[in-house]
Amino acid sequence: MFAICVTFRIATGQMEDFMPLMLDNADTSKKREPGCHRFDVLTDADRPDEVFLYELYTDSAAFDAHCDSAHFKAFSAATADMVVSKDVTSWSTVAS
Repeated sequence: MFAICVTFRIATGQMEDFMPLMLDNADTSKKREPGCHRFDVLTDADRPDEVFLYELYTDSAAFDAHCDSAHFKAFSAATADMVVSKDVTSWSTVAS
């Protein structure tokens, strides 16, 4: 398996507009991408301008397909001005 962790920092006052787009992207990824096994969207009340994603794919090729999908590109374009920073890390399974 191939895991992706993303931390978004959202511009002040933009979370209300960002979150529905994020949730739609996650839902569409799970429904339309056979290589997407998990797409969790998490927040913490102590960090109100951050969103953390945990995504699990079959392999890096499945993640690449996600990044090339029309819905991901539309999400990225729609939220570009809302995102202050985005940190992405990837992890591959060594043992389970």
